[in-house]
Order: sequence, then C-alpha cells, then structure tokens
Amino acid sequence: MTADDTISLDKFLPHPPERVWHALTDPETHARWWAAGDVRPVVGHRFALDMGNWGSQPCEVTAVEPGRLLSYRFAEGTLDTAVTWRLEPEGSGTRLFLTHSGFDLGSPLGRQAYDGMGRGWPHVLDRLGATLDETV
Repeated sequence: MTADDTISLDKFLPHPPERVWHALTDPETHARWWAAGDVRPVVGHRFALDMGNWGSQPCEVTAVEPGRLLSYRFAEGTLDTAVTWRLEPEGSGTRLFLTHSGFDLGSPLGRQAYDGMGRGWPHVLDRLGATLDETV
C-alpha cells in the first residue's frame, strides 16, 4: 500500500470510466463520498476541500487528462502533498489508481497525516464505490 512518502492504492469499480470521472470531478457527487469542495478538472483551478475536524484544505489542480487523470496539490501550506487519480478501463468497469505523495515523514504532522491517511484512504475508496452503486 505505501512506499517512501507515498500512499498508493487501486480499486476495481464495476462502473464505466465516465461515471467514475464524474464522481471525481462533480462537486456535488464528490461531497457525497469524500469532502465538499468546488473540485473541477481545470489545470490551475484553486479550490478548498472541507475536511471536517481537519479544516478547509486548499488545493490546486496541476494535471488533467479528461476521463483518465486528475492531479492536484492538497493542503497547500501545511501538508503540501499531491493527490493523483488515474482511471483505466477494465472490462466493463474501471481500475482506479490513487497516489497521495509528498508527505514530510520527518515532521510530526507529516508522519501523523501519512499514517492516518494510509488507514483512511481505503475507506474513502469504499465510499466512492458505494456512492457509484447508489447512482446506477
């Protein structure tokens, strides 16, 4: 699951890439499975994700390949990490790859975030799958 300063996961979703892409890039749907925020697949777009007890986390989109890849800086000014979503068609579904990189493992905050998110991301991906299942 993890290597160095990076959390890497993948999950098969029995939904076409277009539906998964929509869930990653539509603010209303995104809020249902992870966090509220004005996420949009536009390079340079700045938005904030409402992370509840962890506060509002500023983000900036850094790379977009429509329907295939979305990457953004996450928690600029504190964690300064990057979240990348990559979609690959697999049969009638999608293999979703998540990479969360750039944790400063030498700092207490970076280590705590890395450990917590390493445990938390699998649950977030499960919620994404459940949200997609509900919206068939």
